Amino acid sequence: MRMRGRVALVTGAGSGIGRATALRLAAEGARVACVDRDGDSAEDTARQVRGLGVDGLALTADVTDERACARLVETIVGRFGGVTAVVNAAGVRSDLDAAPPPAEWQRLLDVNLTGTYLMARAARAALIDAGGGTITNIASIYGVVGGSLSPAYAASKGGVVNLTRQLAVQWGPAVRVNCVCPGVIETPMTAALLSDPAWRETALRRYPLARFGRPEDVAAAILYLASDEASFVTGVALPVDGGYTAA
Repeated sequence: MRMRGRVALVTGAGSGIGRATALRLAAEGARVACVDRDGDSAEDTARQVRGLGVDGLALTADVTDERACARLVETIVGRFGGVTAVVNAAGVRSDLDAAPPPAEWQRLLDVNLTGTYLMARAARAALIDAGGGTITNIASIYGVVGGSLSPAYAASKGGVVNLTRQLAVQWGPAVRVNCVCPGVIETPMTAALLSDPAWRETALRRYPLARFGRPEDVAAAILYLASDEASFVTGVALPVDGGYTAA
Protein backbone atom coordinates (compact mmCIF):
# COMPACT_ATOMS: atom_id res chain seq x y z
CA MET A 1 0.00 0.00 0.00
CA ARG A 2 2.72 2.44 -1.02
CA MET A 3 0.18 4.99 -2.30
CA ARG A 4 -2.25 4.90 0.63
CA GLY A 5 -3.66 8.37 1.24
CA ARG A 6 -2.45 9.68 -2.12
CA VAL A 7 -4.47 11.12 -4.98
CA ALA A 8 -3.24 10.31 -8.48
CA LEU A 9 -4.15 12.06 -11.72
CA VAL A 10 -3.42 9.81 -14.70
CA THR A 11 -3.90 11.06 -18.25
CA GLY A 12 -4.29 8.60 -21.10
CA ALA A 13 -5.90 6.30 -18.54
CA GLY A 14 -8.35 4.78 -20.99
CA SER A 15 -5.96 2.14 -22.31
CA GLY A 16 -2.40 0.85 -22.46
CA ILE A 17 0.21 2.22 -20.09
CA GLY A 18 -2.18 4.80 -18.64
CA ARG A 19 -4.77 2.20 -17.68
CA ALA A 20 -2.18 -0.19 -16.25
CA THR A 21 -0.72 2.66 -14.20
CA ALA A 22 -4.08 3.78 -12.86
CA LEU A 23 -4.83 0.24 -11.74
CA ARG A 24 -1.38 -0.30 -10.19
CA LEU A 25 -1.55 2.94 -8.21
CA ALA A 26 -5.07 2.03 -7.07
CA ALA A 27 -3.92 -1.43 -6.00
CA GLU A 28 -1.35 0.35 -3.82
CA GLY A 29 -4.05 2.46 -2.16
CA ALA A 30 -4.31 5.64 -4.25
CA ARG A 31 -7.54 7.32 -5.19
CA VAL A 32 -7.29 7.82 -8.94
CA ALA A 33 -8.67 10.36 -11.40
CA CYS A 34 -8.72 8.55 -14.75
CA VAL A 35 -8.45 11.07 -17.58
CA ASP A 36 -8.83 10.33 -21.28
CA ARG A 37 -10.21 11.90 -24.44
CA ASP A 38 -12.52 8.89 -24.69
CA GLY A 39 -15.01 9.21 -21.84
CA ASP A 40 -16.21 5.60 -22.08
CA SER A 41 -12.67 4.27 -21.82
CA ALA A 42 -11.95 6.55 -18.87
CA GLU A 43 -15.09 5.32 -17.11
CA ASP A 44 -14.15 1.70 -17.77
CA THR A 45 -10.79 2.24 -16.07
CA ALA A 46 -12.40 4.14 -13.19
CA ARG A 47 -14.84 1.26 -12.72
CA GLN A 48 -11.92 -1.16 -12.45
CA VAL A 49 -10.23 1.19 -9.98
CA ARG A 50 -13.34 1.18 -7.80
CA GLY A 51 -13.36 -2.60 -8.01
CA LEU A 52 -10.04 -2.52 -6.16
CA GLY A 53 -11.71 -0.85 -3.20
CA VAL A 54 -10.61 2.76 -3.72
CA ASP A 55 -12.30 5.80 -5.19
CA GLY A 56 -11.98 6.19 -8.95
CA LEU A 57 -13.16 9.19 -10.95
CA ALA A 58 -13.51 9.29 -14.74
CA LEU A 59 -12.89 12.61 -16.51
CA THR A 60 -12.76 13.58 -20.16
CA ALA A 61 -10.21 16.15 -21.30
CA ASP A 62 -7.90 17.15 -24.13
CA VAL A 63 -4.43 17.77 -22.69
CA THR A 64 -3.63 20.26 -25.44
CA ASP A 65 -6.30 22.61 -24.03
CA GLU A 66 -4.80 24.79 -21.30
CA ARG A 67 -8.16 25.72 -19.78
CA ALA A 68 -9.33 22.10 -19.82
CA CYS A 69 -6.23 21.09 -17.86
CA ALA A 70 -6.90 23.79 -15.26
CA ARG A 71 -10.56 22.77 -14.91
CA LEU A 72 -9.50 19.15 -14.58
CA VAL A 73 -7.26 19.89 -11.61
CA GLU A 74 -9.96 22.02 -9.98
CA THR A 75 -12.45 19.17 -10.33
CA ILE A 76 -10.08 16.63 -8.80
CA VAL A 77 -9.14 18.90 -5.89
CA GLY A 78 -12.83 19.51 -5.26
CA ARG A 79 -13.57 15.78 -5.24
CA PHE A 80 -10.52 14.41 -3.44
CA GLY A 81 -9.18 17.45 -1.57
CA GLY A 82 -5.90 17.60 -3.45
CA VAL A 83 -3.51 16.00 -5.91
CA THR A 84 -0.27 14.30 -4.91
CA ALA A 85 0.83 12.42 -8.04
CA VAL A 86 0.47 13.23 -11.72
CA VAL A 87 1.21 10.73 -14.47
CA ASN A 88 1.30 12.15 -17.99
CA ALA A 89 0.56 9.07 -20.07
CA ALA A 90 -1.54 10.71 -22.79
CA GLY A 91 0.23 10.43 -26.12
CA VAL A 92 -0.01 9.67 -29.80
CA ARG A 93 2.30 8.13 -32.35
CA SER A 94 2.80 8.86 -36.01
CA ASP A 95 2.98 6.79 -39.15
CA LEU A 96 6.52 5.71 -39.94
CA ASP A 97 7.17 8.67 -42.23
CA ALA A 98 10.74 9.86 -42.64
CA ALA A 99 9.50 13.33 -43.56
CA PRO A 100 6.09 13.91 -41.94
CA PRO A 101 4.05 16.86 -43.19
CA PRO A 102 4.04 19.93 -40.94
CA ALA A 103 0.50 19.29 -39.68
CA GLU A 104 1.45 15.81 -38.46
CA TRP A 105 4.66 17.13 -36.91
CA GLN A 106 2.64 19.75 -35.02
CA ARG A 107 0.03 17.22 -33.87
CA LEU A 108 2.63 15.06 -32.17
CA LEU A 109 4.36 18.00 -30.52
CA ASP A 110 1.02 19.38 -29.34
CA VAL A 111 -0.09 16.16 -27.64
CA ASN A 112 3.14 14.48 -26.54
CA LEU A 113 5.18 17.51 -25.49
CA THR A 114 2.93 20.54 -25.02
CA GLY A 115 0.16 18.43 -23.48
CA THR A 116 2.63 17.03 -20.96
CA TYR A 117 3.74 20.54 -20.02
CA LEU A 118 0.23 21.98 -19.78
CA MET A 119 -0.96 19.21 -17.48
CA ALA A 120 2.12 19.49 -15.28
CA ARG A 121 1.78 23.27 -15.13
CA ALA A 122 -1.90 23.07 -14.24
CA ALA A 123 -1.20 20.65 -11.39
CA ARG A 124 1.88 22.35 -9.94
CA ALA A 125 0.10 24.58 -7.42
CA ALA A 126 -2.09 21.72 -6.18
CA LEU A 127 0.94 19.49 -5.74
CA ILE A 128 2.69 22.18 -3.70
CA ASP A 129 -0.46 22.85 -1.66
CA ALA A 130 -0.62 19.15 -0.82
CA GLY A 131 2.81 19.41 0.78
CA GLY A 132 4.72 18.27 -2.27
CA GLY A 133 4.12 15.67 -4.90
CA THR A 134 5.38 13.92 -7.97
CA ILE A 135 5.05 14.18 -11.73
CA THR A 136 5.98 11.22 -13.90
CA ASN A 137 6.04 11.75 -17.65
CA ILE A 138 6.02 9.12 -20.37
CA ALA A 139 8.89 9.62 -22.78
CA SER A 140 10.37 6.82 -24.91
CA ILE A 141 13.61 5.08 -25.79
CA TYR A 142 13.33 7.17 -28.95
CA GLY A 143 13.62 10.26 -26.81
CA VAL A 144 17.20 9.28 -25.96
CA VAL A 145 18.36 7.34 -29.05
CA GLY A 146 17.53 7.44 -32.74
CA GLY A 147 15.65 4.72 -34.58
CA SER A 148 11.95 5.46 -34.26
CA LEU A 149 11.51 6.00 -38.03
CA SER A 150 9.29 8.96 -37.08
CA PRO A 151 11.13 12.29 -36.63
CA ALA A 152 8.03 13.88 -35.11
CA TYR A 153 7.65 11.18 -32.47
CA ALA A 154 11.37 11.20 -31.64
CA ALA A 155 11.42 14.99 -31.33
CA SER A 156 8.35 15.08 -29.12
CA LYS A 157 9.69 12.43 -26.76
CA GLY A 158 13.17 13.93 -26.70
CA GLY A 159 11.49 17.14 -25.63
CA VAL A 160 9.69 15.31 -22.82
CA VAL A 161 13.01 13.97 -21.52
CA ASN A 162 14.62 17.39 -21.28
CA LEU A 163 11.43 19.07 -20.10
CA THR A 164 11.46 16.56 -17.25
CA ARG A 165 15.03 17.48 -16.30
CA GLN A 166 14.30 21.20 -16.45
CA LEU A 167 11.14 21.00 -14.33
CA ALA A 168 12.97 18.85 -11.80
CA VAL A 169 15.62 21.55 -11.44
CA GLN A 170 13.19 24.46 -11.21
CA TRP A 171 10.28 22.89 -9.32
CA GLY A 172 12.27 21.10 -6.66
CA PRO A 173 12.27 20.53 -3.79
CA ALA A 174 8.48 20.79 -3.59
CA VAL A 175 7.80 18.64 -6.65
CA ARG A 176 9.80 15.67 -7.90
CA VAL A 177 9.66 15.28 -11.69
CA ASN A 178 10.81 12.14 -13.50
CA CYS A 179 10.06 10.28 -16.70
CA VAL A 180 10.14 6.72 -17.93
CA CYS A 181 11.44 5.76 -21.37
CA PRO A 182 9.61 2.62 -22.48
CA GLY A 183 10.75 0.40 -25.30
CA VAL A 184 8.15 -1.18 -27.56
CA ILE A 185 5.20 -2.01 -25.31
CA GLU A 186 2.32 -4.24 -26.39
CA THR A 187 -0.56 -1.75 -26.32
CA PRO A 188 -3.33 -0.67 -28.70
CA MET A 189 -1.00 2.10 -29.91
CA THR A 190 1.59 -0.41 -31.16
CA ALA A 191 -0.83 -3.12 -32.33
CA ALA A 192 -0.47 -2.23 -36.02
CA LEU A 193 3.32 -2.46 -35.87
CA LEU A 194 3.34 -5.67 -33.88
CA SER A 195 0.96 -7.33 -36.30
CA ASP A 196 3.65 -7.13 -39.00
CA PRO A 197 5.74 -10.33 -38.61
CA ALA A 198 8.75 -8.91 -40.44
CA TRP A 199 8.85 -5.72 -38.38
CA ARG A 200 8.29 -7.66 -35.17
CA GLU A 201 11.13 -10.10 -35.86
CA THR A 202 13.59 -7.38 -36.82
CA ALA A 203 12.74 -5.20 -33.82
CA LEU A 204 12.88 -8.05 -31.33
CA ARG A 205 16.53 -8.72 -32.16
CA ARG A 206 17.38 -5.43 -30.44
CA TYR A 207 15.98 -6.58 -27.08
CA PRO A 208 18.37 -8.58 -24.85
CA LEU A 209 15.42 -9.86 -22.82
CA ALA A 210 13.94 -11.31 -26.04
CA ARG A 211 10.47 -9.86 -25.59
CA PHE A 212 8.55 -6.64 -25.91
CA GLY A 213 7.23 -4.92 -22.82
CA ARG A 214 3.83 -5.08 -21.20
CA PRO A 215 1.97 -2.06 -19.82
CA GLU A 216 2.37 -3.53 -16.34
CA ASP A 217 6.17 -3.36 -16.70
CA VAL A 218 6.00 0.40 -17.15
CA ALA A 219 3.35 0.84 -14.46
CA ALA A 220 5.68 -0.81 -11.93
CA ALA A 221 8.41 1.72 -12.71
CA ILE A 222 5.96 4.61 -12.44
CA LEU A 223 4.77 3.31 -9.08
CA TYR A 224 8.35 3.40 -7.80
CA LEU A 225 8.95 6.97 -9.03
CA ALA A 226 5.66 8.20 -7.55
CA SER A 227 6.23 6.54 -4.17
CA ASP A 228 8.34 7.57 -1.19
CA GLU A 229 10.82 4.85 -2.15
CA ALA A 230 12.05 7.31 -4.77
CA SER A 231 12.13 10.30 -2.40
CA PHE A 232 15.73 11.12 -3.44
CA VAL A 233 15.10 10.63 -7.16
CA THR A 234 14.25 13.52 -9.46
CA GLY A 235 15.17 14.55 -13.00
CA VAL A 236 15.63 10.92 -14.04
CA ALA A 237 14.83 9.40 -17.44
CA LEU A 238 14.39 5.74 -16.52
CA PRO A 239 14.57 3.22 -19.39
CA VAL A 240 12.01 0.42 -19.18
CA ASP A 241 13.13 -1.21 -22.37
CA GLY A 242 14.28 -4.81 -21.94
CA GLY A 243 17.86 -3.70 -22.48
CA TYR A 244 17.28 -1.96 -25.84
CA THR A 245 19.33 1.14 -25.04
CA ALA A 246 22.13 -0.90 -23.45
CA ALA A 247 23.32 -1.81 -26.94
